[in-house]
Amino acid sequence: MNTVLSSRPPSARQTVRAVLFDLDGTLLDTAPDFVVVLNQLLGEHDRPALPAATIRRRVSNGARALVELAFGVGPGDPAYEPLRERLLEIYSGHLAVYTELFPGLQRLLTQLDEWQIPWGIATNKPAAYAIPLMEQLDLQPAAECIICPDHVEERKPHPESLFLAAKQLGCEPRDIVYVGDHLRDIECGKRAGAITIAAAYGYIEEGDDVDAWGADYRVEHGEEMLGILQALMEEFPEEV
Repeated sequence: MNTVLSSRPPSARQTVRAVLFDLDGTLLDTAPDFVVVLNQLLGEHDRPALPAATIRRRVSNGARALVELAFGVGPGDPAYEPLRERLLEIYSGHLAVYTELFPGLQRLLTQLDEWQIPWGIATNKPAAYAIPLMEQLDLQPAAECIICPDHVEERKPHPESLFLAAKQLGCEPRDIVYVGDHLRDIECGKRAGAITIAAAYGYIEEGDDVDAWGADYRVEHGEEMLGILQALMEEFPEEV
């Protein structure tokens, strides 16, 4: 069920001119590759493998969170940086072995193409991994912009990535629908004035309350976004 979680002023007219996605846990199910990579790193240090479900919940928080999960060390610990670098080295050779679109997302991308609505990515995943990953997957229709932390001064939840995406796509931030599976994604979208969708199917940490993020909508499956977008276009048709 599509659930409206926050309201907008009745006078706030909007069009849907672009749809942007967070990457890990929203557009792509990258966790299966991270499970292999992190457990390989653990094996190199004679540590037991972690359950896939445990790793999956932490993927959206990046390499630091995975190192902390597996080894109990963080920045400032002498062991941390070598572990993080090795994790990323392994991951570079295992970007798209098991990674795939979440269910329903290919249909959504195809429909966006039919509607002539461009789509793109705004992620905190560094370009060194995000861009080769997208190249290897070769999604069709292709993303029209990929915004990584390398391209902005401030990472999400700062809205700079959506401002840059809007500039590249030739639209206003308020005419973007932004989908994410973490509080920082929704905060980013709200600060930019975009319409926000919480991907409750994503990498939600244990105890996290998706409804508390304040997104305009939440979805449990990718195909639910089709109905939301259709309703938005009917409610706020583009003025000629």
